[in-house]
Amino acid sequence: MVFVRACEEADHPALAGLMAQMQAHYRVPCPPDAEIRARLANRPAGTELLVAEHDGALVGFAAFSAIYPGPGLKTGCFLKEIYVAEAARGLGTGRALLAELARLALDRGLGRIDWTAARDNERLLRFYESLGATPQPEKVFFRLTGEGLARLAEG
Repeated sequence: MVFVRACEEADHPALAGLMAQMQAHYRVPCPPDAEIRARLANRPAGTELLVAEHDGALVGFAAFSAIYPGPGLKTGCFLKEIYVAEAARGLGTGRALLAELARLALDRGLGRIDWTAARDNERLLRFYESLGATPQPEKVFFRLTGEGLARLAEG
């Protein structure tokens, strides 16, 4: 059985390892373990983490924040990242993480959860739709980084 709960400081070493696995899964560079742990300990105010455990091991996590304003000037939730270790896929880990996030959102009066997903991952998209989520084709996801970010900041 998968158990989901709020991340605690004692989870940081195992969570750092899970985050390194995620980076490898996405084939993107990964900072050293000590840097991941330092960022976990000093993450921005308002960011939260849920962790999923199976047989005493961390097997997944979800990172999210409350956002404001949303439609009707209501508060919502943005799911920044959700990851399930490959060995734990098929156990209901992703569903358990998102169900707990949905419970938290409703308990806190957050009217919706938004997130992004890769367009080419059809299995993932079907999973999200099976939960009752709907794609939002009228939205476009933007990112400002690197030189573009620096250029804009300089004015």
